Formats: sequence, structure tokens, C-alpha cells
Amino acid sequence: MVEITLKIIGPARPSRLHVPSSLRVHDLRKLIAGKNRLPVENLKLISQGKVLHDREDEDDIYIQLNYGDSLIVAVKPKAPSGLDIDDDEEDLKFQLPQSTSRWKKKLYSFLLNRLKLPDILLMAIFSLSLKAWILVILWFILAHVAHKWDLGPLYILGTGFYTIFLNLGRRQPGDVSAYSIFNEDFRELPGTLNADAIDRDIRTEGAQTWTMHG
Repeated sequence: MVEITLKIIGPARPSRLHVPSSLRVHDLRKLIAGKNRLPVENLKLISQGKVLHDREDEDDIYIQLNYGDSLIVAVKPKAPSGLDIDDDEEDLKFQLPQSTSRWKKKLYSFLLNRLKLPDILLMAIFSLSLKAWILVILWFILAHVAHKWDLGPLYILGTGFYTIFLNLGRRQPGDVSAYSIFNEDFRELPGTLNADAIDRDIRTEGAQTWTMHG
């Protein structure tokens, strides 16, 4: 057993609590809530500037405490009745769905907690499918080969043209392209403004003027 100091945010004085040197964060939270008569579901524990969480990747988190350690205890205010408000900053961060596989959760925890990757990068990583990642890795491998053969610029241009070609899509029967060169008999869209349309309007206006004065 070790003695720790609890510093509760508010007018309350610091208090001391005897706890096991190693225990689950969830059990520590219940001990603190019971001693100080605080709502356990709204209790936040902070140790050395970090918020303590009960679980990570569906596993209980254990904390190692030493004699004289201090914990900051904060109580989140309850939302007004009738309103569904959650001010937990964790809800604003990127989170994996509950149905995510275990190995993805482990990878997510490693990238977030060990490598400290930002949320926007984590979102990009986990939003791509396995097939997309294989294509990305293959592209970088081929890029290295192209660079060794001094074909880097051509490789980049080829990738750009191939991407454009893939995103052209397919026209349904009867659809007309905005570019007349791709249409049968070079048919233009109604209202297209080009040199021929301007010349036709000028000739029509001139003919009408000549008729009026004639």
C-alpha cells in the first residue's frame, strides 16, 4: 500500500488516500469517488499532466503509484436535463468504430500514443482500404525504380494521365459531352458560345437591320 495525495479542483482541501501500488484505473476511480462522495461516471483523474483512462483497445489499464504521488481530481458538470451535451475532448478526436478488428485497434493505439501522430493523419491512414494501401505501396516501389532509371518525370506524368483517365467515367447512351469533338457529328450543346455562334448572331442581326431599313 502507498499513500497518494488527491488535489480536487474546487474549494476542497487536498486529501490523502491509501491505495495499492499497482491497480486498475477503474478501481482507483471507484476508490476516490467513494472516499470523497463524488459521481464516478463524471470523475476525471489526471496524473503527471495526462488524463487517465479506464480502458485501451478493450484492455484494462493499470497504473503504478509510488508513495507521495499526487493526482488531480476533476468532476465534469452534469448537462442540463433535456440536453445531450458531452464536453469530453476525446469525442472531438478521430476514433475507430467499435466493430474495428483487434489488430487495427492495436495499430491505432501505437500510432496515437507512441508515435504521437495527429488526428488528421490517423484519419487518412484508417480511411483507406487494404487494396488502396497496396496500390500506394506499389506506386512508391515503382517510383524508386523509375528514379534509378532516370524516368521519374515520365513516371509522374504517366501517373497523372492514368488518374485522369480513370476518373473520366462512362457516358450513358444519349449523353452529350460538353466538348463537341467527342460527340457524333461534332454536335454541340444548346447555348454553346463559340466563334460560329457569334458570327451567326452578327449575321442575323445584320440581316434584320437591313430588312428594317429596306
